[in-house]
Amino acid sequence: MSVKLYHFPISGPSRGALLAARAVEAPVEVEIINLFQKEQLKESFLKINPQHCIPTLDDDGFILWESRAIAGYLVDKYGKDDHLYPKDLKKRALVNQRLYFDSSSLYVKIRAICFPILFLGETEIKKPLKDDLNVTLGFLDQFLKDSKWVAGDQPTIADTSIYASVSSILAVGWDISGFPSIVRWVGQCSSLPGAAENDEGAKAFGDAVKKNLH
Repeated sequence: MSVKLYHFPISGPSRGALLAARAVEAPVEVEIINLFQKEQLKESFLKINPQHCIPTLDDDGFILWESRAIAGYLVDKYGKDDHLYPKDLKKRALVNQRLYFDSSSLYVKIRAICFPILFLGETEIKKPLKDDLNVTLGFLDQFLKDSKWVAGDQPTIADTSIYASVSSILAVGWDISGFPSIVRWVGQCSSLPGAAENDEGAKAFGDAVKKNLH
């Protein structure tokens, strides 16, 4: 039986959840909810998720939102092994730390740059916001100096989540040449299942932002 994923390809977090689903070949049925057209505010969707955010998962009536929670759930349910979300206490804790880094810092700073341009009429990226994101990218670069992937020597759902975020800002045209470990890792991420699908959504996101920049 398939699970339904309410998804918007332009949304980085939504793409992060879908990357995790693709990594374990979860039987997901994707239903597009267009945030630009405010489809998330339709009464039918509000009955499913009163917080009206994307992505949202419906697994035979079990409703879950927050992209990283969805990723962990799908990998625990469908993964053939545990390398994407290790059961070892310390390895899982490290993956969780990286996921929380994305949700509380990296993605937050990308959103702070892009949301006002997409929805509030801003036409430039303010220097303090640029500097703030680059500080956070510096932390990510440091993580990657010490390991092949974000949380160890194998890809995990920390990579699917963070790659969805990073690919979004790269599509806007962000310069990461000063972060060589991120450059290396981004190249590796092309091997993730669903990476091309993610990159297509990231490009649409970047195009939407860039058309409003002066």
